[in-house]
Amino acid sequence: MPIAVRFVPLPPRALEALLADDLETARTITGVRLTDWFLSDEITWLWRMRLDQIAGDPRAADWIARAAVSVPDEVVVGAGGFHGPPDEAGMVEIGYSTDPAHRRRGYARAMVTELLRWAATEPSVRTVRATISPDNKPSLATIAGFGFAHVGEQWDDVDGTELIYERPPLQA
Repeated sequence: MPIAVRFVPLPPRALEALLADDLETARTITGVRLTDWFLSDEITWLWRMRLDQIAGDPRAADWIARAAVSVPDEVVVGAGGFHGPPDEAGMVEIGYSTDPAHRRRGYARAMVTELLRWAATEPSVRTVRATISPDNKPSLATIAGFGFAHVGEQWDDVDGTELIYERPPLQA
């Protein structure tokens, strides 16, 4: 059986609970069994950034910060979403991270597949982007085979140099 995931939104109240180390409240809000990884330093910086992003642009909440839940066993295996709603050119950027307890099992590829499917359902999306540090070999391997084309580089204040990859969304 192929590896698959579904995304469960992490609304602002859940993000606030995670930042307060209140995993039980976040689980209640989302209806899924979030793991301790959602409280780790590896990912909590993202929850703060996403809350700030939603405060500045409430429509971003529908696009960002989701738990990745494996199908059909309903185990939370990571997090993913877009960096925000489509920009004026119709571009969205994907983001995904796998809980260390579930890495190297195909869940990151399943998240990319689901993000591409999601993008295909949105008429305003014309381009899907992935930006990856040249040193992040696992993430580069994850997007290989999805038809992303290397279109350039950019500087990121957190990650430094990033390679830019783009492709159209999957056909709906």
